[in-house]
Amino acid sequence: MKNYSTEQLRNICIVGHGGVGKTSLVETMLFNTGVINRIGRVEDGTTVADYHPEEAQRQSTVHTSLIPIEINNTKLNLMDTPGFSDFIGEVRGALRVADTAMFVLSAVDGVQVQHELIWKSAQKANMPKVAFINKMDRENASFSKLMDDLNAKFGAIFTPINFPIGDGLEFKGTVDVLTQKAYEYDGDGKAKEVAIPDNLQDQLEEYREKLIEAAAEGDDDLTMKYLEGEELTPEEIVNGLQKSIADAKVVPVLCGSATKNMAINDLMIFLAQYLPAPKCEEGPLAALVFKTLADPYVGRMNFIRVFRGTLKADSQVYNIIKEKNEKIGQILYVRGKNSEQTPAVPCGDLAVVVKLTDTASGDTLCDKDKKEKLDGIDFPVPNYTLAIAPKSKNDEDKLGDAVNKLLEEDPSLKVDKNVVTKQTILTGIGEAHVNIAISNLKRRYGVDVTVEEPKVPYRETIRSKVEVEGKHKKQSGGRGQYGHVWIRFEPLAEGDFEFHEEVFGGAVPRNYFPAVEKGLRESLLEGVLAGYPTVGLKATLYDGSYHNVDSSEMAFKIAASLAFKKAVPNAKPALLEPINYVEVTVPDEFMGDIISDFNTKRGRVLGTDQVEDGTVIKAHVPQSEMFKYANDLKSMTQGRGQFKMEFYSYEEVPAKLAEDIIKKAKAEAEAEGK
Repeated sequence: MKNYSTEQLRNICIVGHGGVGKTSLVETMLFNTGVINRIGRVEDGTTVADYHPEEAQRQSTVHTSLIPIEINNTKLNLMDTPGFSDFIGEVRGALRVADTAMFVLSAVDGVQVQHELIWKSAQKANMPKVAFINKMDRENASFSKLMDDLNAKFGAIFTPINFPIGDGLEFKGTVDVLTQKAYEYDGDGKAKEVAIPDNLQDQLEEYREKLIEAAAEGDDDLTMKYLEGEELTPEEIVNGLQKSIADAKVVPVLCGSATKNMAINDLMIFLAQYLPAPKCEEGPLAALVFKTLADPYVGRMNFIRVFRGTLKADSQVYNIIKEKNEKIGQILYVRGKNSEQTPAVPCGDLAVVVKLTDTASGDTLCDKDKKEKLDGIDFPVPNYTLAIAPKSKNDEDKLGDAVNKLLEEDPSLKVDKNVVTKQTILTGIGEAHVNIAISNLKRRYGVDVTVEEPKVPYRETIRSKVEVEGKHKKQSGGRGQYGHVWIRFEPLAEGDFEFHEEVFGGAVPRNYFPAVEKGLRESLLEGVLAGYPTVGLKATLYDGSYHNVDSSEMAFKIAASLAFKKAVPNAKPALLEPINYVEVTVPDEFMGDIISDFNTKRGRVLGTDQVEDGTVIKAHVPQSEMFKYANDLKSMTQGRGQFKMEFYSYEEVPAKLAEDIIKKAKAEAEAEGK
């Protein structure tokens, strides 16, 4: 693949809901430009873009694929992104390095949830947008209905560039608004010019007027000329439309059928001619990594966009995030899983650097003498959790390294070790996201894991003051063991544990105080009620006794432990549960459902705020109720809700529920032989 100058590049992120035909569209473009000699099918797992095993298995896109298309001396860097919400992190990475977002919609299904969510991101970035209405050949397809849907949902200026001759099963061609010509298609990508049907003349006039208005939007001089009633020349229309699209003032709309190869060439030609080239500044290198893959044959692959300067093979760059130098060896231009080497990547282009040591998604690579950090990628915060455990000793040895590689590839995943429950917690965006991560552990890294529900890291505490004696005395011939303490236990308002001493007259020698504290701290790790750590406790050693020969640090440590176990049952013990602070953002119509659901989850709604996207509901909710909330919210809001969550505090568990939790914990401990 030859090197293209910045002006010849178009970086396009293809977005849309799952099933609208994004991958099929890319496949047909590859066929029409001679890259492949037959069109693969998503259902068969034979497309260029969906080449990962998990994509063939799911019959849908999981990873963003970089697919360059060369047409009319222009390179379209197409990024085919997933349409399922669990993989929104892939979409955000691609949007960050794209210059245009191309929304693919189904003429049957209209605007769907993912379109709405991604539109907000593109709008926030003031990104140029284009819409392609696919599946015009399907039963119940309607171009006009979808145009109404777009205008109602987004309120932007949508300008048809072409429109269909016939809807649904009657679809056979398009009318080009720019050239005012009509074409019919034979299904092989070829078109023949035909007369514009009489019944479409009025529609052509209407759309032609919209197109000229859109072109006039792009330039103040053209706006004045248009308002004064003068005709715009064809050249002015082209130039004005290019500027209006680049400034995100209008959204051009095209239609066709990817699987029938109808009007796809028209789409490619339009993208090459009308979409903006990358904006590049003069100066030394600045490049952003937007995706990382671990390829079994090539090694680690970092997908990059060059925002300034030129990236050259066999050079050295500086990773400003990791504060380390990286040696650039091979640079690849990739198309799906296929690749070829290139000596350099010009400003604005996308490529892959292989075998970097420390670089990951979101990192900036730059010139060490001219350090500049580019804005990173706003990856989503994961909230769907499962616990994983290695199946065998062999799996245990390999799990840590395999998990690190997964996290390098996907910043939307998180793995933590819960020291209380002793579980490894895997957190992702949703169920499918987590399941694919588990599948990759086995398929790619040979690590088999079991999956279970995360355990809640409960705590135990006391609610009243008590004074107890702890005495350890053992005579077994020879030197004995003797430790004797009186300790006052009381609730601690803030903090987990405090140790004090008020011993007078040397009843307990000072050198044994640390042993008493150590015995208590070790006892705190496994509480008396259900074996959970004990917190919120103040212990004061105030009396005791010792033996000149038989006393030892170990004896006083054991005496302190005995005192703890005697004290807690008599100090009104209680079970505590973690409470999370939750913020849920939903369209206004779902607010009542969210609040009702929080009530069933023992949550406390703190209040609501009105925002541009709808309503933010703030609440405190027990963590035990929130492990699968990502699924619950998706179900309640048809995928339109978003939430974030963080630990807030520990609170007492209601008595009846605490009784059940304690009973279950004791049964599990007995089963484990404790």
